[in-house]
Amino acid sequence: MSIAERIMTRHSELDNPLKHLFRAVSIGLVLTLSAQASATAESTDTAYEPVAPTVDQARANILIARQLQFTHFRDMGINDDLSSDVFDAYLDYLDGQHIYLTQEDINQFSAVRDSLGSALKTGQLQPGFDIYNLVQQRIIERLNFAINVIESGIDKLDFETDEQILVDRSEADWEADAAALDNLWIKRIKNAVLAQRLNGSDDEEITKALLRRYEGQLKRTRQARSEDAFQAYMNAFAGMWDPHTSYFSPRTSENFNINMSLSLEGIGAVLQSDNEYTKVVRLVPGGPASKQGQLQPADRIVSVRQEDKEEAVNVIGWRLDEVVDLIRGPKQSTVTLEVIPSDAADETVTKTIAIKRDEVKLEEQSASSDVIELDRSGKTFRIGVITIPTFYADFKAMQDGDPNYKSTTRDVRNLINDLKQEGIDGIVMDVRNNGGGALHEANDLVGLFIEEGPTVQIRNSNNDVKVLEDQDPSVTYDGPLVVLVNRMSASASEIFAGAIQDYGRGLVVGSQTFGKGTVQAVRPLNHGQLKITQSKFYRVSGGSTQHKGVIPDIEIPSRVDKTRIGEDALDHALPWDQIEAVPHERYFDFSGVIDELRVRHDERFAEHPEFRLLQKEIDFLKQQREKTTVSLNLVEREAYQSQVERARLTIANARREIRGEEPFDTLEQLDDWQDMQAADVDSTDDDLDFIIEEGGNIMADMLELDQRMASILTPKQITAQARSH
Repeated sequence: MSIAERIMTRHSELDNPLKHLFRAVSIGLVLTLSAQASATAESTDTAYEPVAPTVDQARANILIARQLQFTHFRDMGINDDLSSDVFDAYLDYLDGQHIYLTQEDINQFSAVRDSLGSALKTGQLQPGFDIYNLVQQRIIERLNFAINVIESGIDKLDFETDEQILVDRSEADWEADAAALDNLWIKRIKNAVLAQRLNGSDDEEITKALLRRYEGQLKRTRQARSEDAFQAYMNAFAGMWDPHTSYFSPRTSENFNINMSLSLEGIGAVLQSDNEYTKVVRLVPGGPASKQGQLQPADRIVSVRQEDKEEAVNVIGWRLDEVVDLIRGPKQSTVTLEVIPSDAADETVTKTIAIKRDEVKLEEQSASSDVIELDRSGKTFRIGVITIPTFYADFKAMQDGDPNYKSTTRDVRNLINDLKQEGIDGIVMDVRNNGGGALHEANDLVGLFIEEGPTVQIRNSNNDVKVLEDQDPSVTYDGPLVVLVNRMSASASEIFAGAIQDYGRGLVVGSQTFGKGTVQAVRPLNHGQLKITQSKFYRVSGGSTQHKGVIPDIEIPSRVDKTRIGEDALDHALPWDQIEAVPHERYFDFSGVIDELRVRHDERFAEHPEFRLLQKEIDFLKQQREKTTVSLNLVEREAYQSQVERARLTIANARREIRGEEPFDTLEQLDDWQDMQAADVDSTDDDLDFIIEEGGNIMADMLELDQRMASILTPKQITAQARSH
């Protein structure tokens, strides 16, 4: 039986409402293949069984549609315009790099582009499943084509031509037909071969590695389940409202609940699907990956190897829950991840990271403190530094009535009191890389620095506004304050930093924060769960933390690529907007000193060797990211890789010179040293973080420029002077 006949038989049994369209697509599928791909498709005809929707999924679809229309924060109906957007998002989810489908395929589906909305309203899932089945069939054809090319001998590939390949094809046009796609895939294979040759692998090793990769992906594709299609389709649909609204299948719901309870023994990383890859969203503070230090947000996982296995398992194309299961494992065992770094020039650049699994312990997420001393013109300033990795609370101990239960606010209050006993002149609060946590802890933490007053506003989809307040008039610390933030400071961190800024209680220093200003609720369905955005955060000054985040008073550039990480980098993110401010005190007006503070900061950083090096790294990473193509010519590629390696080695050795350490002679020495450092999770870097040092220097500037803060006045005194300023 031919592909078209088999698919049509299956769909006639399902009473497919799009059978005429699907017949055209299926016949087109056969007719447009090259002879080689056609033969391959025939040989795998029985390998893929098209998946079909279930009654439970149809019911869940109807419930999801109702929830999205009537309870989501964004007021949006389901219409023809939405249908087209869902269509594009669904194809992007299934083939985000435009490497499986052709323009001919897209044209054949044009009839359903404008009708998906009405079908989704009423639980008619077949159109989405038809698209899914065709994409899986196309993936099988492409993978078989790649396997045939590799088995024919990679030594036959030509690396002397002046060819280029796009690094990112997400915005590229679809290839016209199967023949054009064949040419693209030959380029992709050449790119993969080149990358591995330049990493020192011989052709036999490369052949085995690529065959293992493509055959593994082929196996997973053939095992596609109805739930895979449904989850992909529902997430494309739900993602129209905002990127944090998503559907969890029953299996994914189980993993979500495990992660929320922090009882998972694993690496301490939050993962999500990103087309064919599993991507790192964030690291759990105090978790194994965070302490190991090499894994970073936006890294994409290529393979996973257990400590008792010689070969890694390629996980490209795997379901998220299966990747999570593979990474999860016994405490103290080691898992090795091969990842495409977030700053890699293209997807052929990978590195391996070994992480020892462990539980994420609450005490390892706890706030901590230190004291730094800065000499200025004969005077020594003692600056307290409090680092807060996350906003935490031991809810169980709290419910059990334990008077000594741990929480962010309780711990920070104790640390502040200890620092005051040590005679500090000011405090730097470090919430860099703090992805949020317990909202009430952010509210209570603000209360340590102000008298009673509002801390954050929360508006729901009915435009009802709830104001959270600090109702405790006591102030734990009334002296000079700096808050350090970066792009990975999100949610509760942004609420805290924004409130400190709005109250004029301290200066915010660093880079623009993430911009996560929405609140989600998880709602059960008859089949799985729906995580849906229901509210939005607003600062006491009225501006939302959504999309824009918190803009620092003094900015320090970051290595993080804001076009890839942050709320404004996400599709369909809710916009920034503003509501009415709520009455609040203004403790200090920095307008009289901020310009001078910025001038001093700029002058200091211009001469600081660590900052100059940071700027070099940022420029280097920017050049890498701006490179849209890579050469498939061996000589050109070797020259480019040598240039990149020299830049990496130069930057690493410049940092070692600053620290008085011997330089590395080769890149291999650098890589070996980094692996050794990462493997020692108990090692600490005694060198002062120069950004913390700069926070202290800005504090010292504040003390020098304004004696009102040098004497650590009470909030009421500061308020009175600020008003007269």
